[in-house]
Amino acid sequence: MKKLLHRLVGSRKDRGKEGEELACHYLRRRGFAIEARNYRCRYGEVDIVARRGKTLVFVEVKSRGRTDYGFPQEAVDGRKQKRLRLVAQHFIQQQLRLSGDDCFFRFDVIAVIFRGEGEVQIDHIENAF
Repeated sequence: MKKLLHRLVGSRKDRGKEGEELACHYLRRRGFAIEARNYRCRYGEVDIVARRGKTLVFVEVKSRGRTDYGFPQEAVDGRKQKRLRLVAQHFIQQQLRLSGDDCFFRFDVIAVIFRGEGEVQIDHIENAF
């Protein structure tokens, strides 16, 4: 984890990529297999598709350097949730070809806050919506 923190750069885009790296590392440590990253289709993008057992998890990662204007997870509003559902449906239809009995699905949010001095806070909200 420390190697990841040393690469931190101040830009929002870099912080977002770093947050996704940390989220993948976090999920792997908790027994998830990463099925896809930055899966894109005409409906949008999902940051991480992970699997643990029979559960497929679509993960939206939000990263912030500060919380002055709210917490990262607050950015996953109704509009974003709708898009994520469409992307997930597309992923399931195109990639898995599974029936509903084969697998369970859920949507999680991982909020990453870079607190400075190498301190990072990760909040994993399971079944976020």
